[in-house]
Amino acid sequence: MLLSDLGQAVANLRAQKTRTLLTALGIVFGVGSVIGMLAIGSGAKEESLRFIEQLGVRNILIDTRQALSQEELQQRRRSSPGLSARDVRILRTNIESIETLSDRRSIHPQRVLPKPSRDVPELYAVRPSYRIIHSLRLAEGKFFDEADDDRSATVCVLGEAAKVNLLGYDPAIAKYIKINDTWLEVVGVLQEQIMAGSQSSGGAMQDINNIVYIPLNTMQYRFWDQSANLRDELDGIELRLKPGADSIEVAKVVTAVLNSTHHNTQDFTVTIPAALLAQQQRTQTIFTYVMVAIAAISLLVGGIGIMNIVLATVMERTKEIGVRRATGARRFDILRQFLIESVLISVGGGMLGIGFGFFLAWLIARTAEWKTIVTTASVVIAFGVSVLVGVVFGIYPAMKASEISPIEALRYE
Repeated sequence: MLLSDLGQAVANLRAQKTRTLLTALGIVFGVGSVIGMLAIGSGAKEESLRFIEQLGVRNILIDTRQALSQEELQQRRRSSPGLSARDVRILRTNIESIETLSDRRSIHPQRVLPKPSRDVPELYAVRPSYRIIHSLRLAEGKFFDEADDDRSATVCVLGEAAKVNLLGYDPAIAKYIKINDTWLEVVGVLQEQIMAGSQSSGGAMQDINNIVYIPLNTMQYRFWDQSANLRDELDGIELRLKPGADSIEVAKVVTAVLNSTHHNTQDFTVTIPAALLAQQQRTQTIFTYVMVAIAAISLLVGGIGIMNIVLATVMERTKEIGVRRATGARRFDILRQFLIESVLISVGGGMLGIGFGFFLAWLIARTAEWKTIVTTASVVIAFGVSVLVGVVFGIYPAMKASEISPIEALRYE
């Protein structure tokens, strides 16, 4: 009997192809919008999580807060020496939770050879432990080691964009670049890092792939920074904590120690990637809920369309209902027939909507250059809701059809 009703429902819908298609469009756009919005949310979530993991959930990042004017810098210097190697020694001595750390200093080169094809790369001077702290992966060669740092070796490691910018796409190991007046041998090239836009020590946006890394002692003994008098001795200190350490609590201790040595001068910032991760997850959850709620409006509109079309069909087929009731059909048989038709509309629209959702995610990724990820869960949720919409919004018209009196139906013109 169910198969018979299904065949009859298909025949009825095919008889009104244009009306059925227009009714299903609401479900198509609703399902596609839900899948597309969830794909945007999943892509954004993965990118942000990868970036925070790159920062390191066991890390604490200390950055200098640059003075906006010479007067502000002079005011600070009356009470604070700024971020310096002394702070590194104090932190290493007083905080047992530190596994390793690296101080950092950067300068913007005045002259670079070979001539960069794009923006001039930034020069970062760090300790060898910087690679471990930030989980940097190498595409070629190696990272400089403690021996290179101790002897102020003229070696460097290039970010992926810096390598292409200076040396093209050929292998870069053992080649030389000149920064200001110093020739540096390339000993390694990093793999591309995510989140190309990142804060540099000067507060401007810096491509973290367009950086040349050198040992910190090499910077101190072989480079001269013209702006040294206007800046702190260090631009930042990166800490990696031991496993099991509470990064938020340790960050409070770090802040207290630096406030003591800087005499409560607010000339530094402390960033906790683990706290960023928790905040990002909360924000992403709210963002996803809002987008799905907006997309679900299309499904609601589609459901209203289904109710409208099935009610109109009931009115048009009143005499048919009367004939079926007069020949022995029960109310439940009539209800089932019209409910199957509404569910078929929503199922068909849901299947087309899945294809539209994949296309929408691809189109957004291509045009807006946002990463989108269509998950199995988003497809199942969107399709399941579309079927539910068909059932919920099909029940009322189906019940109205089943309640029609056979005698009145046979008289209906």
